[in-house]
Amino acid sequence: MTVEADLTGRGAPELPEDLREPLLAAARGLAHELVEIRRDLHRHPELGRHEVRTTGVVADRLHAAGLQPRVLHGGVGVVCDLGSAPGPLVALRADLDALPVPDEKDVPYRSTVPGVSHACGHDVHTSAVLGAGLVLQDLYARATLPGRVRLLFQPAEELTPGGALDVIEAGALDGVDQIYCLHCDPRLDVGSVGLRVGPVTGSADHVEVRLTGPGGHTARPHLTADLVFALGKVVTEVPAVLSRRVDPRAGLSVVWGHVEAGHAPNAIPREGRVGGTVRALDATVWAQAPEVVESAIRATVAPYRVECEVTYTRGVPPVDNDGACTRLLAGAAGAVLGGGSVGETEQSLGGEDFAWYLGRVPGALARLGVRRPGDPVSRDLHQGSFDVDERAVETGARLLAATAVLALLSLS
Repeated sequence: MTVEADLTGRGAPELPEDLREPLLAAARGLAHELVEIRRDLHRHPELGRHEVRTTGVVADRLHAAGLQPRVLHGGVGVVCDLGSAPGPLVALRADLDALPVPDEKDVPYRSTVPGVSHACGHDVHTSAVLGAGLVLQDLYARATLPGRVRLLFQPAEELTPGGALDVIEAGALDGVDQIYCLHCDPRLDVGSVGLRVGPVTGSADHVEVRLTGPGGHTARPHLTADLVFALGKVVTEVPAVLSRRVDPRAGLSVVWGHVEAGHAPNAIPREGRVGGTVRALDATVWAQAPEVVESAIRATVAPYRVECEVTYTRGVPPVDNDGACTRLLAGAAGAVLGGGSVGETEQSLGGEDFAWYLGRVPGALARLGVRRPGDPVSRDLHQGSFDVDERAVETGARLLAATAVLALLSLS
């Protein structure tokens, strides 16, 4: 596919000028406040399913705007509807949680919570969706818009299973016709947006392998089960086996992040563990992955006389962007960010539980540029040094508000 063919916004309605100018003015008027909200959230990050303070910040600001936000079960997560006219219902989704990653930045808004930070930009996502909601509330007060917009502030995106399933179970997706979200992309300059029709992320599952044996002396491995050697085979051989068991175009990838066994250098331990992630670009292979991965692990350790326990935890399927919704996002970006703001993005092996929503209703995820133009420092996601050009918050609010308006017009 090419950007010219698929991401021009052709087929989506144009944003009327009598809505575009008030939308841009409202976003500009909120820019400073949204940055302050983002900094407040950044200073006070909360891990998944513990986002009580973050939920309160969002709910209080929506209440102050005259809206009626609903806090989800357990006190984490917010759902808020805008508008009352009959017609379509469009949802905008943000994620609230932070990561167990220490904040390494020397900035005034550095995290005050030891070992926890917004290293994935969820503070930006939350502030942008909140800003889009406030902009849309202003538009609803000025003009008649067809249908309603639902703001979804979701907990626990970083956990497995993720908070999207909590939101769906709470009925927050009921009646929704389309859904949209943003994700920070530190490879793109602020003011730009990355889009892709079809799969835009990969699947992401977790696997843990626990091996047990009788233990023994390292001088006599032949009299026991050499458990550490078997663990090493799992770490090195399983990814190689899978590369011959699955079509390489599916991008199935097993990467280990944790290995643990023993304490003494001259004692073979009784137990050891290795854990990691299983990712794939293809939804069909994702469906087959548990069986394929477990069989490869068991075959690998079979010669070493160890007992093997495999725990495979489903995470998320790939995010699969709907073509019409992606083109609508492109049209919105052109209307409020300017020509040349949209580029085609590559599919990533990173997981996103926004995929669960797209399994039920059409929608799309856009990558939001957050890099300061000319910045020589690489600030990748999930690192303690990650930060953004804060102009991205208003950019995201503008883009999401325009997307919601165009979606309502296209569905009416």
